Amino acid sequence: MKNFKSQIALLFILIFSLKSTAQYQPKNLSKSDLKKANDWVDKTYSSLSQDEKLGQLFIVALYTNKGEDFINNVRNIVINEKIGGIILMQDDAAREINLVNEFQSKSKVPLMIGMDAEWGLYQRIATARKFPWAMTLGAIQDKNLIKEMSAKIAEDCHRMGINWDFAPVVDVNTNPNNPIIGNRSFGSEVQNVVNSAMAYSNGLQDNNILAAIKHFPGHGDTNTDSHLDLPEVSHDLKRLNEVELAPFKALMDKGIGGVMVAHLYVPSLESGKGIPASVSKNIITGLLKEKFGYKGLIITDALNMGAVAKRYKPGELDALAFKAGNDIMLFSDGVKEGKRLIQLAIDNKEISQNRVEESVKKILLTKYFLGLNQYEPKNPENINADLNNDSHKQIVQKMYSNALTLLKDDKKLLPLNCKETYYYVPLEEAPYQTFLDTMNLNTTLIVKKPSEISTIPANSKVIVAFHKDNSTAYKPYKISDSSKKILSDLSKNQNVILNVFGSAYALKDVDISKVSTVLVAYENNDDSMTATAKALNGKTKIWGRLPVLVNDKLKAGMGMDLNESVRTNLKNSKKVVL
Repeated sequence: MKNFKSQIALLFILIFSLKSTAQYQPKNLSKSDLKKANDWVDKTYSSLSQDEKLGQLFIVALYTNKGEDFINNVRNIVINEKIGGIILMQDDAAREINLVNEFQSKSKVPLMIGMDAEWGLYQRIATARKFPWAMTLGAIQDKNLIKEMSAKIAEDCHRMGINWDFAPVVDVNTNPNNPIIGNRSFGSEVQNVVNSAMAYSNGLQDNNILAAIKHFPGHGDTNTDSHLDLPEVSHDLKRLNEVELAPFKALMDKGIGGVMVAHLYVPSLESGKGIPASVSKNIITGLLKEKFGYKGLIITDALNMGAVAKRYKPGELDALAFKAGNDIMLFSDGVKEGKRLIQLAIDNKEISQNRVEESVKKILLTKYFLGLNQYEPKNPENINADLNNDSHKQIVQKMYSNALTLLKDDKKLLPLNCKETYYYVPLEEAPYQTFLDTMNLNTTLIVKKPSEISTIPANSKVIVAFHKDNSTAYKPYKISDSSKKILSDLSKNQNVILNVFGSAYALKDVDISKVSTVLVAYENNDDSMTATAKALNGKTKIWGRLPVLVNDKLKAGMGMDLNESVRTNLKNSKKVVL
């Protein structure tokens, strides 16, 4: 009996230890370091008034492109409401650094500074270098490369004074028509999402930048943009456990610091009609905290989004979110009222003071582990150059190169033969000059407009490129009927090499049965075009794999390897332009 009790006790310790690792902490943390951290948390918590404790639960948005009145309003909230953090939005990096320095100096407890930087700081700072979207990263087979990339993002975050990147997205995108996730997801296969997200998170947190997996309980199969209205995920529990919830269950005991809760209605998890996950006690407290045992920070998606902002008043929404189990209310538009209503709920014994203590101490401990107890101001000088230099370019080029996915090469047209002349037909709406210029360094391309394709001699080698507008991650991926007809016409009597500079979903309703060679580059920008041109010319290996199910014939995991070749007799050709 004694032995049995010992085994039970040991089991309890092991379970507790596993669960306790869910909150972020630096690697190789000693018992002494942990004691110092907890002592600081206890001392800081005890020094705070109730109003200051409640303030720690809120993060508000800072824009530098909305005028001085907006900035002054944020300044007043920082000073008067004693908030816990700021999320940086658009657009002036140097101004943001100066404001963060100012706000940190005026805060009794250092502020947590967050940013949506899924594809790097470029997501909010236009002068920064853009890193690839998650779908592009999902095509990469060596996940260590993703970790290398996110480590660079972590470096950029430190340069800006940011300590929390609200990434990665771990939604399994099973719906090609998803208007808000799409390119932001690593793919349609659970394991690929898990492996990619783990690499991304490690690259951040190994470099002392907090990660947040999102959007719990899973935003991948939705037809509605939650920025505009409330999406519904109507799957049964079996499907939710196998797909939507699976990445969160796989990752949340790996020390990932945060989980962001989505504004989704999931009837299988919440019996109350139309109640968003972000204010659902059943989903946050019942499922995420109690059933899954997650101990890290739980943060709402932005509370200004239409899915919830249309249904609840500012402040009321914040209080509902906290009562549901969230630790932090992100992008709050009602801090003062939210604090009042949370305190009223405590006074009415709807929630306990212990609930406040739990969340605030988690927040404080995370701040300590991130080094915010020893905050040092950041220098705004040369910030734009520091966020976009040769080191960024090299990593980005490597990512796009390793993502390239060869789906077909029936006639072995790749790599290109530099001694031959190729025709090039650029289609769709986006720029293509960088691709043309890079190709023409080693291979002669004769550019043909769609109206000129009849002048191409039969049995020629023709590069057809879908150049889709990728100015945002949410641009439509579909290929026009006119482009599909041109591709079909050319495939009848030409040797066609099709390059897709856009989402893999672009091929969803494109007939490629008579196209000899099909290569997916995932995005249309200078870096992806340069990487593609080098690969076509045999200078880099092609070995990406399709990260999403496109249609019945193009399934996740498809792709062919093409090793780089030694090229001889390379020649520079005169650039041919339209």
